Formats: sequence, structure tokens, C-alpha cells
Amino acid sequence: MVSQRWRPVFFIVLALLAIWLVALAGYRIAKSTKMTAEKVKTYAASVDLSKLRGDARARAIQDLADKLNALSLEERRKARMERLSWSWINAMTEDEKAQFIEATMPTGFKQMLAAFEQMPEEKRRRSIDDALRRLREARDQPAGAPRGGNRAGTNGPPVMSDELQAKIRTIGLKTFYSQSSAQTRAEMAPVLEELQRVMESGRPFRNR
Repeated sequence: MVSQRWRPVFFIVLALLAIWLVALAGYRIAKSTKMTAEKVKTYAASVDLSKLRGDARARAIQDLADKLNALSLEERRKARMERLSWSWINAMTEDEKAQFIEATMPTGFKQMLAAFEQMPEEKRRRSIDDALRRLREARDQPAGAPRGGNRAGTNGPPVMSDELQAKIRTIGLKTFYSQSSAQTRAEMAPVLEELQRVMESGRPFRNR
């Protein structure tokens, strides 16, 4: 009588345990397949692009682009800031660079450029300053470290050279980007992606 009374409870416990095990397995699988900046770095280091030709070279470049596009926002920022793809970019032809930059810019990027040019000059300036500040903070503050803690990255490369900043402010972002070489676009990419995040947040359109 007692065993029959507790049998439904026993089956419920077994079912919950099975669900928990399936969820744990799914989590581990998702974690192992999730793309990270470290995986991009490992892939980039494992392939010597200069030794590839034809279809194999094109596939390798597309694979790197796909891996970058699969990153989360934070991992993508990390990969951009650490210039994980630069060894490849330096080995690419101008056409390959242009196609790679086009393939790895975020969705809505061109619309962002057009919207940015419609903003008043002061808001454009503040938006660029905001994007640069956020990138400097991300570079200088290690992920997970408390604010005000050890800033191991303060000696890293500038997020954008003063020369590029001056040209963008003088010529205009959209015009300068359209006239720039693929190499310059690659240097601008982290700032442009951060600028898009700033604009999508709505901060430039709020009164200050």
C-alpha cells in the first residue's frame, strides 16, 4: 500500500531528474558550440592565409567572417579591439579586404551612417566622443574586473588615431568612409560598431 502511494512521486522525481539532465546536456553543448573571441583567435592563428589560393582561400576568409558574425556583442567588441583578424587583413588583396569588411559590418550599418549624417553637428561630435570613450573603457577595463580596479590595458593601442578622428570631423563620417581604403575601414570598424550601438541606445537623440 505504501509503495503504491509513493509510486507517482517516484515517477515525478525521475521525470524531473531526466529533464534536469537533458537541460544540463543542452547547456554544455550550447556552451561548447558558442563562438567566442578566443575561438576566433585560435582559428586565425591556425591558418596561414598567405599559403592559400583560389577556392580554399575564399572559403577560409568566409569562415573567419562567419565566426566574427557569430560573436555576441561583447565578444565581437573584444575581437575588434584585439585586432584578431588583422594578420589576415594584412595578407588580403584590396578586393578581399573590401569584401571582408563589408561581410563583417553589423546589420543596419549603412542606415546608421545615413541617420548619423542627418544629426546636428554637435550631436554627431558627442556621439563619436561617446563611442570612443566606451571603447577606451572596454580596452582599459578587463572583462569582469571591478570599476576602478587594475587597468591592464591602458598601454594598448589607441581606439582610433587622432588623424582619423580629425578627418572624420572635417569631411564627415559617411563621406570619409566611402572614400577610404579597405585598410582604413578596418581600423575604423570598432569605432563604427560602437557608434551604431550608441545611436541604437537613443542617447544622441535625448536632450542634454
